[in-house]
Amino acid sequence: MIRNHEPEEIEIRNRSEHPGPARQTAGWIEVIAGSMFSGKSEELIRRLRRAKIARQKIQVFKPEIDSRFSNNHIVSHSEIKHESTNVQTAKDIRASIEPD
Repeated sequence: MIRNHEPEEIEIRNRSEHPGPARQTAGWIEVIAGSMFSGKSEELIRRLRRAKIARQKIQVFKPEIDSRFSNNHIVSHSEIKHESTNVQTAKDIRASIEPD
């Protein structure tokens, strides 16, 4: 099901431009694309593990409706998994972000 949502404006500040305790940094979104069974989930989990080893703060979100393999994890077809947070809508991601 495709839903049309109005874009939500959010303020993003660059750490170097706005020093001080109330500063905020922009994150990024990476897209891993490919056909079914091409290893997208395994690549995502590999990148998450590397980020953890590098002591980067990471959070993983997945749609609550996706309960095929696990309720609290993203899981590859080869059963490699990583913990995730379920969200109902994209707006729920913002509410679920943990502070640094």
